[in-house]
Amino acid sequence: MNPAPTAADHPENRMSVVAAAPVALDHLAWLEAEAIHILREVAAECARPALLFSGGKDSVVLLRLAEKAFRPARFPFPLLHIDTGHNFPEVVAFRDARAAALGERLIVRTVDDSIARGSVRLRHADDSRNAAQSVTLLEAVAELKLDACIGGARRDEEKARAKERVFSFRDDFGQWDPKAQRPELWNLYNARVHPGEHVRVFPISNWTELDVWQYIARERLALPSLYYAHPRAVVRRRGLLVPVTPLTPPAPGETVETVSVRFRTVGDITCTCPVESDAGTADEIVAETVLTDITERGATRLDDRTSDASMERRKKEGYF
Repeated sequence: MNPAPTAADHPENRMSVVAAAPVALDHLAWLEAEAIHILREVAAECARPALLFSGGKDSVVLLRLAEKAFRPARFPFPLLHIDTGHNFPEVVAFRDARAAALGERLIVRTVDDSIARGSVRLRHADDSRNAAQSVTLLEAVAELKLDACIGGARRDEEKARAKERVFSFRDDFGQWDPKAQRPELWNLYNARVHPGEHVRVFPISNWTELDVWQYIARERLALPSLYYAHPRAVVRRRGLLVPVTPLTPPAPGETVETVSVRFRTVGDITCTCPVESDAGTADEIVAETVLTDITERGATRLDDRTSDASMERRKKEGYF
């Protein structure tokens, strides 16, 4: 004989157990989730990290990811910029305004300070200071006793960067040895370092330039105006468009043209070149990026085209 039904058996009072359907993340959501996990790993494992913020597009994306990882709390690390002294004024102004809007601490260390200390010596006053950033960064790491520097480097930028781990170990001289990197099986990260050592952490290692621009478009992120098409005086040199500035004047015999251009990356003025473009919005840049077959650095960096300035050699010396 069946027992009499109770109130709990009434359909309105039963607790139904329904298996939750797995949520399928799209490509950008998956990359975002991975990067947020990495940022939280840094905060959990490292005692004195800093996020490298230049005002460029990749570091702007890092800031948005840090907001999603830690807001409404403050970031568990300061922002740090190594300024060559030859950065585009628009980018420096954007850097300061963005840090102020977020209410986060911004630390700036300059190559000029290293030159004044004598730790950086240039052959000529107008030499590129891009590689010299390594010295200033390592001095800042020692001064601030940092055990982690979070950067926006991506593996698709250049073949030497493709060798980096997400947590890239640096010895007590700040040097990188591609043969002595730690395994990251199953996305397990080892941030343990001895005093004087540190790690460089790259949360968007697995992103591409296209991913970055799609994310900028999706999140409606503000960027320095140089990233969008604008008329600019340039000269054609070694297959690149070199912007005409007081630091990069035209050489004898070169013809100055005004061309509609945009910058794919915004580094030191003396080695950063724009590309011809009419793309004035993030969506238009996404459409252009889909069709390009030249890497970001290959299309825009004078210093990457010289035989004595290989990225791998510079990274072994402490470069970003």
